[in-house]
Amino acid sequence: MEEIIFEDAIAELEKIVKKLEEGKMPLDDAIKSFERGMYLKKLCEEKLKNAKLKIESIKLTAEQDEQE
Repeated sequence: MEEIIFEDAIAELEKIVKKLEEGKMPLDDAIKSFERGMYLKKLCEEKLKNAKLKIESIKLTAEQDEQE
């Protein structure tokens, strides 16, 4: 997966959605944009999943430290 920060991926995805909703681009461009959008969606979902796992790990570590 290409390295892109979450905020940049979301911003690009929003631009793609807006262009697709306008319906003014040629079909081939729309298909390429849709493919890129799906890729960005997957990338964002992975980043969110990883962030959630990190947060859960931090919370678990903090709870264990409190019990000691």
